[in-house]
Amino acid sequence: MRFCATTVMIPDHDLEETARLLSELGYDGAEWRVRRIPESQRGQPYSPWGNVKNDLTPEKLAANPTLLLDASQRDNLAIAGLATAVRADDLDEVRLAAEGCAACGAPFFRVGAPDGYNRTQDYNGLYRRAVEAFGKALEIVRGYGVRAVVEIHRGTLTVSASLAHRLVSNFDPRDIGVIYDLSNMTIEGYECCRMGLELLGPYLAHVHAGGHRPVPHETRPDGTVVWGWEGASLAAGLMDYEQCLTDLKAVGYQGFISVEDFRPLPIRSKLEESLRYLKALDERIS
Repeated sequence: MRFCATTVMIPDHDLEETARLLSELGYDGAEWRVRRIPESQRGQPYSPWGNVKNDLTPEKLAANPTLLLDASQRDNLAIAGLATAVRADDLDEVRLAAEGCAACGAPFFRVGAPDGYNRTQDYNGLYRRAVEAFGKALEIVRGYGVRAVVEIHRGTLTVSASLAHRLVSNFDPRDIGVIYDLSNMTIEGYECCRMGLELLGPYLAHVHAGGHRPVPHETRPDGTVVWGWEGASLAAGLMDYEQCLTDLKAVGYQGFISVEDFRPLPIRSKLEESLRYLKALDERIS
């Protein structure tokens, strides 16, 4: 199997430093963060969701894709995909991201639905709005010959393989796919891995791997335990990665497995630990 890491988890390295680090550690590729730094975060300490050293914006990538191509080729890293933060109803942003994606030869870029789900609006209306928005967005994406992907993610309309499939099955799998996110499904939307992969079929575009485990936060007066989640290594998390990799092999998956680890630990040690674990599993089940 092929392994990469999302550069969202590497906020304190610039583009060249990131490519060099992943190559040194033995990764096959990188899933590149292509987003703008929030103005309120500029000059603040580096963090995955705030200020970052590798300020690769959609505008910069579209205008100069050789920045990413040169760094990737120099360190023999494949461009696994683009971790963009585009909404399907923002057609100007969809066009810009699609242009950058095509220019650097990335196989996909991430696109989100117009709305998440937080129990304040009915799912059915949100779903109809998402289908309409993606229909318009994919008319643009198709023109660039690239693929948009939706991520299985908690708090969204696509928290499971089946709900992601319900959305993307309205469209051609050549234009849209799904990021099968094992870490997010640990927390919300878990389904049998093999069954979910079989359902997605040609829509399966990419896989995210991270670790979470439940921890008790408080006990209410009536004895009810309120549970929360904390980040964990792949080995210590709740997801059975040996079974998941076995299932991915069984359905003939040929794409990347992308490491996501946002624990407040040294970047190098997290990347080393995850890759060592995944490669050992891959070798064991081959």
